[in-house]
Amino acid sequence: MRYIDLFCGIGGFRIAINQALKGKNINSKCVFSSDIDPDAQNIYQMNFGEQPAGDITQIEAKNIPDHDILLAGFPCQPFSICGQLKGFEDTRGTLFFDIARILDCKKPNYFILENVKQLVGHNQGKTLQKILEILQQLGYYIQYKVLNALHLGLPQKRERIFIVGYRQPLSFRWEIQNIPMKPLTEILEPQVSAFYYASEKIRNNRLVKYQGKIASEPTIWHENKAGHISAYPYSCALRAGASYNYLLVNGERRLTEREMLRLQGFPDEFKMVASYSTARRLIGNSVPVPCVSRVMNCLLNQDIMNE
Repeated sequence: MRYIDLFCGIGGFRIAINQALKGKNINSKCVFSSDIDPDAQNIYQMNFGEQPAGDITQIEAKNIPDHDILLAGFPCQPFSICGQLKGFEDTRGTLFFDIARILDCKKPNYFILENVKQLVGHNQGKTLQKILEILQQLGYYIQYKVLNALHLGLPQKRERIFIVGYRQPLSFRWEIQNIPMKPLTEILEPQVSAFYYASEKIRNNRLVKYQGKIASEPTIWHENKAGHISAYPYSCALRAGASYNYLLVNGERRLTEREMLRLQGFPDEFKMVASYSTARRLIGNSVPVPCVSRVMNCLLNQDIMNE
């Protein structure tokens, strides 16, 4: 199965689809990848041996290789709360139309798109409706669902919408069963350097604000925009542009690069050689691997129906 990996970031979609296809004894081949971020390109090449193409808006659809499935975690900032919900008014929001022009030209059998949960209610649901209408006009049957990584084994509350399209009618079903959450003890590294620890002032500030009991098991403390502190046995959603101290393990230290990758479901052999700020941004922009794998399995499990 040939696929293309648009807005590929550091390769979460690629890892997930390779896992899903391998599980079905289907050979997979990435025939094209693209991301405008040079740091993401470097990490992607480091792990997959391929340099993604750059700005997709400058690439003609006819020059993209034929493929069976299009994958795209298209930029979510225009539809997110943190991105001020500007939607198509934000230039990044218009990148959806680059997906549409590629689908129109290459007509792959399937696609999987991913975005933030807020897309569902953005502009009273009109933005999502417009996206679905365009995809249907291009000849696709459409299904969508919001999945939470927390319910698929990862100790990270990360809700994302997945939109699936297919050209032939299928008996498509969302066969999504909850998987017990992996405990933080399997995610957190036993020893980390002093670099990751917040200052004494910040740690004391967290303790003063925190109203709950100090748990015996590891927790990740989350500070919301209002300054309220919560502690959970899982992480709130990793974010690309959040404060360094937005999430603190046991209210004391920041997550390491490896811990953030694990929270997104990346394997430990994945290489992340970048500055800490770059790693936080790239991992925060990535996709939870088990969610994509599960969506891909839903697609692979369907029977083609006669029209």
